[in-house]
Amino acid sequence: MTRRARANGIELAYDTFGAPGGRPLLMIMGLGAQRIHWDEGLCELLADRGHHVVRFDNRDAGESTHLHGAAVPAFGGDGQPPYLLGDMADDAAGLLDALGWESAHVVGASMGGMIAQTLAIRSPHRVRSLTSIMSTPSVHAAPPTEAAMAALMAPVSLDREAAIRQSLLTWEVIGSPGYPLDRERIARLAGLSYDRCYDPAGTARQLAGIIASGDRAPLLKNITVPTLVMHGEDDQLVPLPGGVATAEAVPGARLITFPGMGHDLPRPLWPEFVAAIDELTSAAER
Repeated sequence: MTRRARANGIELAYDTFGAPGGRPLLMIMGLGAQRIHWDEGLCELLADRGHHVVRFDNRDAGESTHLHGAAVPAFGGDGQPPYLLGDMADDAAGLLDALGWESAHVVGASMGGMIAQTLAIRSPHRVRSLTSIMSTPSVHAAPPTEAAMAALMAPVSLDREAAIRQSLLTWEVIGSPGYPLDRERIARLAGLSYDRCYDPAGTARQLAGIIASGDRAPLLKNITVPTLVMHGEDDQLVPLPGGVATAEAVPGARLITFPGMGHDLPRPLWPEFVAAIDELTSAAER
């Protein structure tokens, strides 16, 4: 069931899994992706381990507030984006307020990992543990391959079927070469995402915010909470050096890499993801 909360001057749409008394776990998704890209099955596995899971749509994605009146900076241009990753981290902190959570375990994937890192930097008292998945301290630490960049910058699809086809083409490039491509799931999520809110301009604003936010590595050295970094060894969109750089920047961070994993969360790896996150959050609680 979709719930809504006022946070940092906007409205965020979210839903929950697990008992309210469980370990609070905030899940932050990546560029242009919606909360439904955290599969319900994965969220339920985390809930079964004693977490109270909240996944939400970032600003300019899904059912949360879209800044339709804001400028869309040209890629590579000099224009200042309407917001930075710091603003998106403040959105997450505002959601914690709305949930009545003083702090939470925070898990972020891709851009969501960047937001989670930024939240831990800006509001360390709100983060009990940090899990950064297929992410990086800066775009310069792990630039995408040419093929991944071409997929990311593909022309915008105007109709639903074209958007689904483009999503399939994109995941053929950036998905996990070591695991079968779940074309049915990709098509289903692409269609559902289109129906909920298709907003390429919002994705462009998010991307501009990422690029303009600079390098977090110097500030990541100040993070003291237990930190887990997970990364695919065959990621073309955010290559493995991004995960290595994150783990090297955060004191005491644990790095786990997965052969054959690209820029997605293959279902066969879910048990390993869940076990690692559960181990982290359990230790942090102790």
